[in-house]
Amino acid sequence: MSIETTRITMERYAEALLAFGDFGRHLAEDVTMTFEGTDRVVKGRDAVRDTIVFFHQRAFRSAIELKSLVCGERLAAIEAVFAGEHIGDFEGVAPTHHRVNVPYQVTYDVDGDRIRALRLYFPFELLMRQLAGVANEVSVVG
Repeated sequence: MSIETTRITMERYAEALLAFGDFGRHLAEDVTMTFEGTDRVVKGRDAVRDTIVFFHQRAFRSAIELKSLVCGERLAAIEAVFAGEHIGDFEGVAPTHHRVNVPYQVTYDVDGDRIRALRLYFPFELLMRQLAGVANEVSVVG
């Protein structure tokens, strides 16, 4: 498979995802999604699609800002920002209506016109601090 095929698959997936369209058609039937650094694994097209919809439309009213897309043969990666409002129950937290802004990365295994795996590098601790209304503080040691 060529880099061009990977790029086309990822651009079509991203376009559908950002438009809240039928991005699930770009997922393999046996796709897996892992949340790196945790024990969370989601398996299967419907479950992965539903998890993504939950994050973007049910727990949060989100707008994804795609910063970069890098493609290779059978592999792709994005850098993005998850921004939005907390509108539904999430991790035991009732809707706070707080705004969130969380940078993250995802790597993808791509096979033809289907995504076979997503590996999310998502800082849940930052998201949970923002839901609690804790400002992002930067301390300088010196």
